Amino acid sequence: MHFSIPETETRAGDGGAAAYVAYNIHVNGVLHCRVRYSQLLGLHEQLRKEYGANVVPAFPPKKIFTLTPAEVEQRREQLEKYMQAVRQDPTLGGSETFNSFLRKAQQETQQIPTEEVVLEVLLSNGQKVKVTILTSDQTEDVLEAVASKLDLPDDLVGYFSLFLVRQTKDGAFSFVRKLQEFELPYVSVTSLHNPEFQIILRKSYWDSAYDDDVMEHRVGLNLLYAQTVSDIEHGWILVNKEQHRQLKSLQEKVSKKEFIRLAQTLKYYGYLKFDPCVTDFPEKGCHVVVSAGNNELNFQVRLPNEQIKEGSFKVTRMRCWRVTSSVPMSNGPSGSSPGKSEVKLELAFEYLMSKDRLQWVTITSPQAIMLSICLQSMVDELMVKKSGGSIRKDSPDGSWEPMAKLSSKLNSVSLRGISHSSSANDVGANDFHGNYAFEGIGDEDL
Repeated sequence: MHFSIPETETRAGDGGAAAYVAYNIHVNGVLHCRVRYSQLLGLHEQLRKEYGANVVPAFPPKKIFTLTPAEVEQRREQLEKYMQAVRQDPTLGGSETFNSFLRKAQQETQQIPTEEVVLEVLLSNGQKVKVTILTSDQTEDVLEAVASKLDLPDDLVGYFSLFLVRQTKDGAFSFVRKLQEFELPYVSVTSLHNPEFQIILRKSYWDSAYDDDVMEHRVGLNLLYAQTVSDIEHGWILVNKEQHRQLKSLQEKVSKKEFIRLAQTLKYYGYLKFDPCVTDFPEKGCHVVVSAGNNELNFQVRLPNEQIKEGSFKVTRMRCWRVTSSVPMSNGPSGSSPGKSEVKLELAFEYLMSKDRLQWVTITSPQAIMLSICLQSMVDELMVKKSGGSIRKDSPDGSWEPMAKLSSKLNSVSLRGISHSSSANDVGANDFHGNYAFEGIGDEDL
């Protein structure tokens, strides 16, 4: 995910004998943990030991003398680049060494001891599932605990994920992120100190063909039905009067499979709808509602003349994309207001508009990283399907593992001062995430 170290703080050493610099590691603009240089160095040495010096990125060198403020800032930038580089590497970023380091640091920073607790996880129909877990349980452990409580079969667990959401005034949900393997869900949600933030269970695949697998089992069917009803009620799926009448009739008959089958034919079925934001397409400053689904980003753009224009961008025609983050320059107290962030996030993708014309499209949204995760997971799912794989946990070809961790890949994040330019032209080549699905495009797709 989005790792940044936007600020540092000087703290008293053990016993007050000396001072040391603590680095605040943020995920999606929210404080995840505070670590010392020596802790990061320890992580680096462990990764080198396990994977070899030629695999692990270079680490900022030790300094004999006390660092000047300028050197502290330089080291902060170097450590930020190091953490991003490790996270982007599929081997290092997905390693238990890296993820357990972040989980332990998160728990220590938030000062939440390991103990048994009850965690509430929402379902799409508003029902709350209470699971008894340890505060130190990672995302996969919590997901399996929820599945066990619901009697969801093991081979269907890979079709679902836990999401951190913020409940809006109208009862709908604004998606913050898919919970990651490097975090502790209980710590992540309680450290925000805001009851609006909750954890919800939803399906985590895009191709509605997988619905057949989920509907084979009673619990899977109930979860999918509840999510479909919720998406219709919140206007995520478009329904006309006649379709609404048919759906209501099927609901009254409790014909869940037939209800889902009809919903599958409706516009935006299976899409994730994002909060209103701003785009530069077709012109700068346009307000837009973005939805992700069916291997595309759908735009409903309000033009300056108040006209609504709709269009879609297929993921297979995106050559690459990136997330950039403008970080305010601040010397104020760090770590305050953990649920708030001044970080401005943008998702930009280079799109094949016609056979010989590529164009950058930018979305400015606090949910840019969640959008990026959606793009990556669509590509991953396309690749698994193309190779004949499956997302069942018990799949004999072993393809469930990458599908279960779709969001583990980091799409590059370029961090800069808020006064700096954030145009696509001034970002280095290493900041781009290449889309390997793009290479499979033929003329017939244009």
